[in-house]
Amino acid sequence: MTYEQILDTHGTLICTIKGVSMLPLLRQDKDVPIIKKKGLHRCNKYDVVLFKRKNGQYVLHRILKVKKNNYWIVGDNCISGEYVHEEQILGILTSIIRDDKTLPVTSLLYNVYVQTWCRFYPVRFFLLHCRSYVYRLVFLLKRHIKK
Repeated sequence: MTYEQILDTHGTLICTIKGVSMLPLLRQDKDVPIIKKKGLHRCNKYDVVLFKRKNGQYVLHRILKVKKNNYWIVGDNCISGEYVHEEQILGILTSIIRDDKTLPVTSLLYNVYVQTWCRFYPVRFFLLHCRSYVYRLVFLLKRHIKK
């Protein structure tokens, strides 16, 4: 069954994820997102939505800007995003199962994470490049010390 069929039949999709684009919120093969079928209403800023790209790929990313005709959507661990139209969005994240505990998106802990992490979006590019530079520097130093 496709994700669309599961959401149409059951109204909820529970699955594991692949990839690192939503780190640190969602960890591959460890955390389980619970996604409800999108209704007729518009999505909100900071909603995590499941959408289908034009190439058929399913993606779970966060809305950072709500526009009149579309949304600007970015993964929490990404520095670039994409515009997504309303009809591409299949569902909205409602909670996460992590270590056998359910974390609803309405919880204080989740909302503190969202507000903190999303406020850093404008400087994320710089921070991710700094992290990459430090990793390369450590690698080179270790290699140099071994010689």
